[in-house]
Amino acid sequence: MGPATRDNRQRVSNLVIDNPDLIQPLLKIVFDVNHKLSYRAAWILEFVLTQKNKLDWIAPHLTDFTTNISKVYHDSAVRPCAKICEYIAKAYSSNKDSIIKDVLTDDHIIKIIETGFDWMISQQKVAVKAYTMETLYLLGSDYKWVYEELKLVIQQNMASGSAAYKARGKKILSLIDEK
Repeated sequence: MGPATRDNRQRVSNLVIDNPDLIQPLLKIVFDVNHKLSYRAAWILEFVLTQKNKLDWIAPHLTDFTTNISKVYHDSAVRPCAKICEYIAKAYSSNKDSIIKDVLTDDHIIKIIETGFDWMISQQKVAVKAYTMETLYLLGSDYKWVYEELKLVIQQNMASGSAAYKARGKKILSLIDEK
């Protein structure tokens, strides 16, 4: 991949966009968590999947993705994985048609939820927790216990959380209370 310059990230992202069959090898590097390029591969994966109409490219790889996201531990890799989970949750809960809706299974959802709660209660940065709150809220509509647990975790961490954590936490708590 070369140095992590914006130009290099864009170049590699374009390579993957032009060759979607590279998603699987990219995932392999992302989840080889001790590989020196793991977190850079996660950046590329996020960039590619968050492009217009590219999120569906993860659909054939959801089992691999959801099985392995819990292994990611480097801060710079967890954040893009959390963001991808949020995009998956948004696609799943959206009124718009998406391949994600057709292929995301209960097993995939439970793995995202479990990993999300692990991220919420561990020493993750606020961006990870903000993406994860949204993910858990969106996926929790079919699993009511998620709202109870999410509410508890947010409330327990509000006092010591950053301003950004508190703002997102208040938003999610308000949405849960409206249900």
